[in-house]
Amino acid sequence: MRVVLLDPSGQLGGAERVLLDCIDVGDGWPGAEMSLVTLAGGPFVDAARQLGARTVVVEPPASLSAAGDAFAPAGAVVGALLPGLLGFPSFFRRFSAAVSGFVPELIHSHGIKTHVLGSLLFHRAPLVWHLHDYLSTRSLSSRLLSLLSRRCALAIAVSESVADDARSCLPADLRIVVVRNSVDCERFQPEGVAADLDALAGLPVAPAGTVRIGLPATFARWKGHEVFLEAAARLGRGSVRFYIIGAPLYQTANSQWSIAELRQLVEKRGLAERVGFTGLVSDMPSAYRALDVVVHASTRPEPFGLVIAEAMACGRAVAAAPHGGAAELFVDREHAVSATPGDGTALAVTLRALIDDPVERTRLGGRARAHAVRNFGRDRFAREMRSALTGLTTPAALIQPVGAYRS
Repeated sequence: MRVVLLDPSGQLGGAERVLLDCIDVGDGWPGAEMSLVTLAGGPFVDAARQLGARTVVVEPPASLSAAGDAFAPAGAVVGALLPGLLGFPSFFRRFSAAVSGFVPELIHSHGIKTHVLGSLLFHRAPLVWHLHDYLSTRSLSSRLLSLLSRRCALAIAVSESVADDARSCLPADLRIVVVRNSVDCERFQPEGVAADLDALAGLPVAPAGTVRIGLPATFARWKGHEVFLEAAARLGRGSVRFYIIGAPLYQTANSQWSIAELRQLVEKRGLAERVGFTGLVSDMPSAYRALDVVVHASTRPEPFGLVIAEAMACGRAVAAAPHGGAAELFVDREHAVSATPGDGTALAVTLRALIDDPVERTRLGGRARAHAVRNFGRDRFAREMRSALTGLTTPAALIQPVGAYRS
């Protein structure tokens, strides 16, 4: 089985970590030949190579890389794309050649930009869209994908919430199935090395008994950094330290906090001595192990919430915003604790209860670990991927560039 995976990013965001899982399990086919075409280089591409995938980076015009249409008017998105139109034919020829060079029997796209690009290819190999986002929030992409849906053999949604949203945007005859993301529960586990978050953040060593609370997230503006910092300020001084784990990952304009902006928020709230910025941590299991409480604070519905699943697998107590796909991952006060989305006061109350009750933190962590092993393991993911994709493939299928861009 020859599978070509498509992704717009070279960074290690949530969708890219899921794509690495697809490479690792061969999309459910043991021994599958996995290849990857991305629109940017970076640590994600390096990680894919380490798993044995053949990789090609095909960079698009800068305006295409920077354009994003989440919560943006379609007209504004089209205007942002216009400067790159002259360079698009040359880029698309290179993209087509890169994909066809791997002679795929299945094309599996993991990003909205590559969903569109993959649909423009003239191919016999089935095309699968893996939906990691809410299409209804994207003014232009949702319309394009609806028009191009006949090119798609199957859509895989990462949650029931994402599937329901896709059904509201795409034609009814497109088959959409749910395959929830997986976690490597052997790597993400309670036992093992814990990261020195204070050293990573440039903070002095915390006193013994300090409760460590972390927000692992990209710097997307809807990931709840303001909510997290408001809660930290409301909790007052004491033997508690807070960590912002992550960095800006994507090239999309105006969608992310800068480190300078977040540091200004910390200074404004008088939290400089209690909040640390670790930057990206390559060994995320070690970061989770170093925390007593992991916070998920997204202010918009979360398509899945991989941080929640990973932290539960590491046996951590989790405080999470239960909307969107995140609400499907746990039962409140059984595997994690819910906190009202977008409400720093409510999050502070939730965190205060966990800070003051180490026994409850331990109980939640133990139940979270068992829940994650049962529901998010690699074997389950591989089995469901194989079931979803069986019957789509065409042996020895070849693709050719779309007619307008034939070499």
